[in-house]
Amino acid sequence: MFIKNYSKSGKICRVTFKCENPDSCESAILVGDFNNWSLQETPMKKLKNGSFSTTLSLKTGTSHQFLYVLDGGIWRNDEKADGHVANPFGGENSVVTV
Repeated sequence: MFIKNYSKSGKICRVTFKCENPDSCESAILVGDFNNWSLQETPMKKLKNGSFSTTLSLKTGTSHQFLYVLDGGIWRNDEKADGHVANPFGGENSVVTV
């Protein structure tokens, strides 16, 4: 899931991505077209309740594909994303629209 907070100018949206952690994973990384699907660029912080969170500033009027990578190898969609699209690996990517 994520929470969107738009700037007063409406040009930027701060999106807080939250990944629930039912598998008791130790780490999570947010990957997507906004960071060239980098497994290093956007690590998520583990919260007290065991979920993970990170916040990005994204330009409004755009859509971005993303996934969560848990423990370095479990690729997970966000079930509460704005949408889902097929990816070239036979799965789906989550979509956030700002």
